[in-house]
Amino acid sequence: MGDTLEIRKQKRMKFGDWAVKLGFMTREQLDYVNSKMNITQQRVGQICIQEGFIDDEKLAQIIAIQHAYEYVTLKDDVDPDLLDMVPLELMTKYQFVPYEMRGGTFVIAMAEPRNFLKAIDELEILLDMDISIVVASERKIKDLLKKIESSSSMVAVSEDMRLPLVRESDKGEDILSIEKVSMEESPIVKLIDSTILDAINKRASDIHIETSEEGVIIRYRIDGMLHQATEPLDQKYQAPIVSRIKVMSELDISEKRVPQDGRFKLKVRDRNIDFRVSILPTIFGEDVVIRILDRENLVAEVGDFRLDSMDLPPHELTRLRRMIHAPYGMFLMTGPTGSGKTTTLYRALSEINTKEEKVITIEDPVEYQLKGIVQIPVNEKKGLTFARGLRSILRHDPDKILVGEIRDPETAQIALQSALTGHLVFTTVHANSSFEVINRFIHMGIEPYNLMAALNCIVAQRLIRTLCECKEPIRLAKDRLKESGLNPERYADHIFYEAKGCELCKGTGYRGRKAIVELIELNDDIREGFVQRIPLSELKRMAARQGTTFLRKAAIEEVLNGKTTLREANRVTFIEPLN
Repeated sequence: MGDTLEIRKQKRMKFGDWAVKLGFMTREQLDYVNSKMNITQQRVGQICIQEGFIDDEKLAQIIAIQHAYEYVTLKDDVDPDLLDMVPLELMTKYQFVPYEMRGGTFVIAMAEPRNFLKAIDELEILLDMDISIVVASERKIKDLLKKIESSSSMVAVSEDMRLPLVRESDKGEDILSIEKVSMEESPIVKLIDSTILDAINKRASDIHIETSEEGVIIRYRIDGMLHQATEPLDQKYQAPIVSRIKVMSELDISEKRVPQDGRFKLKVRDRNIDFRVSILPTIFGEDVVIRILDRENLVAEVGDFRLDSMDLPPHELTRLRRMIHAPYGMFLMTGPTGSGKTTTLYRALSEINTKEEKVITIEDPVEYQLKGIVQIPVNEKKGLTFARGLRSILRHDPDKILVGEIRDPETAQIALQSALTGHLVFTTVHANSSFEVINRFIHMGIEPYNLMAALNCIVAQRLIRTLCECKEPIRLAKDRLKESGLNPERYADHIFYEAKGCELCKGTGYRGRKAIVELIELNDDIREGFVQRIPLSELKRMAARQGTTFLRKAAIEEVLNGKTTLREANRVTFIEPLN
């Protein structure tokens, strides 16, 4: 009976009491930690480590005994056979590493036992065996997870280190050059291939290879923001890296003084991925940006590839659908590079693509392949420009046309004529706002009256980062609300969210992006206003009466709904006074 009472007392003992009982801290140190905890609201263990009273291993020992689990000291490597049993994604999600097999039980090491209950269901279903837990230091587990993550990328590369390069012949056929890699193969080739594969695994949209005083820096653009991928490489590798990329893109290796643009295609895991390359001379050498166009992966992620998956407000979705089902006219999208314009247009085409109508696209390049749609890639080297291709398209009796981008007066003129003669034309133009796009057309020599007659609507779009599950609730100070154009009295008690950062989001606090849109339907009043050049403020009021939600308001709505941060809304849209 006495032993049972002692066990119950021990289970009720707090973290600090265990730290003192095990001799890791003195009672005076614990009193200091408790007083500081009341001020900072941090956990006891965090403060103990910050103050240097204990280290990560001692913290793990206290947590283990507090929750009645075994404590272990992890080695520098995990048994490869155990690693093969569990996907890295699951390990990262619940922050554990496989430890050992004990009979028929799979033992995992965790730093936070409270995660065990969340992980056990998935692991038991996956492995069909009993699961148990041991406790190890958080730092050691994180280091091992990073090591496993980086080695898994390198394993994937080493299996076939040279990614097969797909080239196009004069006949337009894809020829696959499969070259085996020997131990003597160039380390530069391995570096480029492993970098590309790593960027694809991390869902990067671009790879930036920059030369500076520090050396060669490789960065990935993930969810619209740049993240450094490696430590700076020695500057002597800059020229071989750029030369290798030039060879892949069939560019001039000897020319280093002028910018060059090219493209190449690689076969990665049985799917072709396109890459666009831009090379720019700088004071330290040539810099490279590689745009990754992984169309098959994107289609797989979004499933049916429809407008529903954009997570737009219901009223905006209804208005968009009304516009894409128009019998003729122009559906115009605008926004900067990388704002998701093309993806949205493809979603729209997928919804209206029926066997009764013919849909033809002309793009540079064809980013995503869709069934049942005729897609034409621009090839300026061979003389196939947007304007020339568009003329030919019209002779193929299309019902709906997608022009990837209007860049020149000739393309603009043909696209407008198509919209005025019974075709529904989807297209994009680079501009900062929905109203500025009109000036772009006027600068191309298009008459405002013809433009207004052809346009059905203008859609401005931006991509805004969405918060990870680790987000933290916060109340914002009045000054900060005021600086962001929000009424301090109205939102003083509103719960906003801030990015925190965890393993799942790689410490950024954000996971993925979503679109915000500004849709202006052109009715007779707005058309008349454009032609007569009435003030922009009046045009905005007219659009608002038609139901337009402007980009700033759309971004703030995402903030108020807890999907993103006020800082992110301020980054993507201009601050305007709001009620």
